[in-house]
Amino acid sequence: MKTLVVLAVSIVMVSIFSCPMVMAAPSMPSDLQIVQPDPSLPKELSAFFGKWQSIPYPEGFFVIVEKIDEGKASLYVWAPGSDTGGPIWMRREAKVVKEGRKYKLWYPGRWGNAEFTLKGEHLIFSGPQDSGRLRRVE
Repeated sequence: MKTLVVLAVSIVMVSIFSCPMVMAAPSMPSDLQIVQPDPSLPKELSAFFGKWQSIPYPEGFFVIVEKIDEGKASLYVWAPGSDTGGPIWMRREAKVVKEGRKYKLWYPGRWGNAEFTLKGEHLIFSGPQDSGRLRRVE
C-alpha cells in the first residue's frame, strides 16, 4: 500500500512539474482603437485583422492588427522583452504589400524588417532574430 501511495504521489508531482506554465495574456494597450476593416477590402487582406498569440503560447508573443487598409496596417506588438528591458506593447505602422495573390505586412524594426504573412489560419512572423506562428484569439 505504501508503495502505491508513493507511486501515485510521484506521478502527480512529475505531471505538475513537466506541464508548461500558463502565462496570463497582457492587459490591452490603453489607447487601442479597433477599427473593423472596410467590407470592400479583399478577404485575403482583412484576414490579418484581429488579435493573435504565439504558438506555443507560453512564449508570450502577441500581435493586434487594430486597423488595416490596402496600403498600411496599425499594429500593436507585445514583446517578451529580450532587448526592451521588459515586456511591453509597441505600436508599429506596417506597410501592406501584395506579392502575386498573397499579402504581407512588414515594418522596419530595430534589427531589421519584421514580416507577417498568412498561412491557413495562422499568422506567420518572420524577423531578423526569430520567427514563429501565431493563432487568432478573442
